[in-house]
Amino acid sequence: MPVSASSKMRSAGLLLFRQRNKDLQVLLGHPGGPFWNRKDRGAWTIPKGLIGPDETPRSAAHREFAEETGHCPGGEAIPLGSAKQPGGKVVHMWAIQDDWDPANLQSNTFEMEWPPRSGRRQSFPEIDRASWFSVAEARLKILKGQAVFLNRLLEALARAEDN
Repeated sequence: MPVSASSKMRSAGLLLFRQRNKDLQVLLGHPGGPFWNRKDRGAWTIPKGLIGPDETPRSAAHREFAEETGHCPGGEAIPLGSAKQPGGKVVHMWAIQDDWDPANLQSNTFEMEWPPRSGRRQSFPEIDRASWFSVAEARLKILKGQAVFLNRLLEALARAEDN
């Protein structure tokens, strides 16, 4: 089924978080493929992907997380709202408290011509590795347009603590 232009401009994801020794940690994934191979700072992402034409943003977030990590997180989904990314895409995000081991990463793959103009197609994982980071570390690692979701997670957790 073809993906409409409007659905290409919307994606959804899940930001996993956990508490370790009173420190809040978030899970980020490093994009796979040759363009991201040597990039670290400002390259990591929250697992997310396109919303299908007959899919709600929240169900897309869960599906995409499972496809990109091989893990289906449980627990209450905390809405973090949406944010327009620098490229124009709108990302819808939820946070879930879950303690998953990134050593179990099993990402789906994508295919592209590599090296360019070689005529050869190669497969690469959508996420080549995942890791837990403190919020301070995550601010350095995460793609600029997604940092807003770290702030919103902290705000949501502070509101929950006050209640």
